[in-house]
Amino acid sequence: MSNPVKNRYDFVLIFDVQDGNPNGDPDAGNLPRMDAETGCGIVTDVCLKRKVRNYVMLNPEAPGRNIFVKEKAVLNRLIDDVYQSLGIDLEKPPADEKDGKKRNDKGIGQGKEIDKARTQMCRTYYDIRTFGAVMSTGANAGQVRGPVQLTFGRSVDPVVTLEHSITRMAVATEAESEKQGGDNRTMGRKNTVPYGVYVSHGFVSAHLANQTGFNDEDLDLLWKALCEMFEHDRSAARGLMATQKLIVFKHESALGNAPAHKLFERVKIARKDESKPARAFSDYDVTIDKAGFPSGVELIEML
Repeated sequence: MSNPVKNRYDFVLIFDVQDGNPNGDPDAGNLPRMDAETGCGIVTDVCLKRKVRNYVMLNPEAPGRNIFVKEKAVLNRLIDDVYQSLGIDLEKPPADEKDGKKRNDKGIGQGKEIDKARTQMCRTYYDIRTFGAVMSTGANAGQVRGPVQLTFGRSVDPVVTLEHSITRMAVATEAESEKQGGDNRTMGRKNTVPYGVYVSHGFVSAHLANQTGFNDEDLDLLWKALCEMFEHDRSAARGLMATQKLIVFKHESALGNAPAHKLFERVKIARKDESKPARAFSDYDVTIDKAGFPSGVELIEML
């Protein structure tokens, strides 16, 4: 693997949804998430990271691109596998007496064994190297704070949630069929946002990348995933979703050359016609204030 990234990056991710539910809230009957005070729609950072993980899993054979947090994964088993690959027997005393003359708790790593396991987990799993992970359960591979972090996506304008009645021309059981006299209809509901433009902000820390081994190849894959993740995440519930803009600010230094929030303020998104509701991305203007741009910061428009 190549060397970790040397520069700090901040980025703005702009995506939209049409006739879909971008991120349902299980505590509210899977309704689209909303800010109760402003009416703006919300998509959690966890939801966005999941889509990045799913994109990376499209090519699981590539070295170092396994995914730790995925559907049906048993995390402790994966941690055990890493210890086995390192040849560390957690049932015996540590091989290095500096880690202890005896095993304090059988099946659990200790001392530098944890550091070795954590390093190997970072090498093996893209999402740990990128987003970090808590691996202190089971055999214990410690914790990793990831260099890439995302904020919640928040819609530019308040969104409206529509409720639709839907009909299925089938029933699940014979008892239901008998009750309906063979009519076999099942009624249901689905909720959608007719249209919304969402903005999420992200950060890439060179300092934390050095700790996890997050490198330039990983960064290129992240940009590609953010641009294309909705193309491989289609479902009837999510309607039409797409990444419309990915605006990246690359700093010359590892610590950065300008505050992130000041860079983000330069990106303006405004509706062209306030007299009617927006129903397409073309109803918005996206502008970037380039006047007096901070020295040491490069603007890169991925989309």
